[in-house]
Amino acid sequence: MHHDSHTRVFTGASKYVLDEELAKIVNISIALEMPLLLKGEPGTGKTMLAHAIAESLSMPLTILNVKSSLKLVDCLYQYDTLTRLNDSRFGDSQRDVSNIEDYIKMGKIGQAFTSDVRMVLLIDEIDKADTDFQDDMLDVLDQMQFDIIEIDKTIKAKHRPVIIITSNAKKDLSDPFLGRCNFHHIAFPDQDMMREILRVHFPDLDYQITDACVKTFYQLREFQGIEKKPATRELINWIRALRTDPDFRAKDLIVGKIPYLGILFKKSPDYQQAIAQVRRLARR
Repeated sequence: MHHDSHTRVFTGASKYVLDEELAKIVNISIALEMPLLLKGEPGTGKTMLAHAIAESLSMPLTILNVKSSLKLVDCLYQYDTLTRLNDSRFGDSQRDVSNIEDYIKMGKIGQAFTSDVRMVLLIDEIDKADTDFQDDMLDVLDQMQFDIIEIDKTIKAKHRPVIIITSNAKKDLSDPFLGRCNFHHIAFPDQDMMREILRVHFPDLDYQITDACVKTFYQLREFQGIEKKPATRELINWIRALRTDPDFRAKDLIVGKIPYLGILFKKSPDYQQAIAQVRRLARR
């Protein structure tokens, strides 16, 4: 496997506000050729980071969304037996039925290995898979190759992809898994960082509105008994809604009149809880 001597350094991307430590760990992971495991609660921009890395390094991005039912072999390749069966029955296909290789399609990891250019491979929400899947997957990523059993062929990676793995903070991964990755915990942005993020999304947003929205948003995140706290995406959508409402005033928020709570709290019990607590705030 050949490597570019002038590997570009990741410094951030157009819509992604990055802290320095995170930029460092991304570049170290690329240099050490280790997968980078990002943990953090939903909404801290773990998935966005993979998009930002791909954009910044001008590499294509492929995303493997992990589901609990996922089999590792499907991430590597699929053997399309059904099409082959149809071709052999109806015989009007361009493919050669006796050549099984024509019916092998690459899965997401297979695509990253066989690509002619180096790719960013995002393995999203690895915590949804069981431990065996996780460990077997890392074996494949370590060895940078896998076997297609049906045709007795080994697929070796043309280029080692830049591997980003995300996990929500709730579940613990196995020690061997953690030992084979570089690890970074992305904390939820603080208020200053959040103002930076909002400036990227709303360059012309009035300071008073930004200030009132950010303060209110962090207050709402502190509410007791909320299962799914509102995250950055919800804040951005909420501000969009407030901006399209001609009757909205920043001072409403300060006195506890908080519209569109349904944009911030997506689960019904959270929404009910939020409404009750906002009413209490407004009475003060």
